[in-house]
Amino acid sequence: MAILSARRRSAAISVAAVAGLAAAGVGFAVGGASAGTVSGSLYRDPSSAVVRWVAANPGDSRAAVIRDKIASQPQARWYANFNPSTIQSEVSAFIGAANSAQQIPVLSVYEITNRDCGGASAGGAPDLNQYQTWVSNFARGLGNQTVLIILETDSLALQTCLSTSELNARNQALSTATQTIKSANPNAKVYLDGGHSTWNSANDTANRLRAAGVQYADGFFTNVSNFNPTSSEANFGRAVISALNGMGISGKRQVIDTSRNGGAAGDWCADDNTDRRIGQYPTTNTGDANIDAYLWVKPPGEADGCRYTAGSFQPDLAFSLANGAPNPPTTAPPTTNPPTTAPPTTAPPTTAPPTTAPPTTPPPAGNGCSAAVAINQWNGGFTASVNVTAGSAAINGWTVTVALPGGAAITGTWNAQASGSSGTVRFTNVGYNGQVGAGQTTNFGFQGTGTGQGATATCAA
Repeated sequence: MAILSARRRSAAISVAAVAGLAAAGVGFAVGGASAGTVSGSLYRDPSSAVVRWVAANPGDSRAAVIRDKIASQPQARWYANFNPSTIQSEVSAFIGAANSAQQIPVLSVYEITNRDCGGASAGGAPDLNQYQTWVSNFARGLGNQTVLIILETDSLALQTCLSTSELNARNQALSTATQTIKSANPNAKVYLDGGHSTWNSANDTANRLRAAGVQYADGFFTNVSNFNPTSSEANFGRAVISALNGMGISGKRQVIDTSRNGGAAGDWCADDNTDRRIGQYPTTNTGDANIDAYLWVKPPGEADGCRYTAGSFQPDLAFSLANGAPNPPTTAPPTTNPPTTAPPTTAPPTTAPPTTAPPTTPPPAGNGCSAAVAINQWNGGFTASVNVTAGSAAINGWTVTVALPGGAAITGTWNAQASGSSGTVRFTNVGYNGQVGAGQTTNFGFQGTGTGQGATATCAA
């Protein structure tokens, strides 16, 4: 798998965007059921840093909160190491796993030369020619299904270290990278750096996006690793879109990082703050035609480089973000229900994407419920994600019986209570996911040793 390397949002902050928004006369309006151009469930990385930490620390007093509110959610996989010889295979394995789950992966590319202007997340390709080689190899691993690409955080909003010639070269590199990715996978959605609502003005941001080839991209992202409220980011996005329209560039949309914007704003660095909270859970069902998705691009709990090493997972930061935040939604339409597959005790190999079993029982024709189990198998162990779907009437409490293959043993469960660990195991709902609306779905999961393939599930309500 790709190593998640140092990545931080620059601490450079200005208030120029406020004047830009006021001049544009933009206000935030909540839409109905409409959304942007992306539809489907987002993919949860089963080997992310937070998943591995939860698996390795089941007795930690913070583990349950971190597991239920952070590790259960889809987050971006960052590609931040200069590894041109292996990047194609790494991306292909990740994409293959997401495609097998019929979910949309989010990939954050963080490899531009002179990234972060030499700050806490310094690094990237040695030069822009080698950057293009890396991007070409990256693009060859993307397959042909929908993927979301967050292309080079800070690359446009933070330019203070670049000369005019260096800036022109970077803009050309980003434009070429966008076209390379889109050519390799026409279903890839590529978003360029839009900074955030309290950094550069909307007009300045639009000019930077145009110079970097946003006309070839699907839009722009904002608020990565920052804390501005979603409403402020949406207002800012509307102003940027309006400015782009005025330049003859239409049809561009926004994605917003909501991983840490559910609490107070203020000083930038999360490492030294305890008043932050996770924001809206990741989804493509935004209810806003200008916004394709709310994403967790910056993985909650990974440091900014102030008190801890940038990019390192810190459980105290994760717990601070999750503690007191609402539980994730447990009933949602199938296209937007976030996956809650449990962490494996060891990360599954990246060379073999997990397999997903088809539903074992059809939905009930009347009252009651059905259960469908999907297995992610690797050598020596597995995780299972179980969807519980209500019939034509709402249910208040459910019991799922899972028949495990011989030799399989359960080692952990989440979003349910288990009775037994091998053979036939009964799972009952916990307090917050027992009520399921008619035709709606909730989810629980478990991890185990041995082989989970062939497990079957039945439901009673």
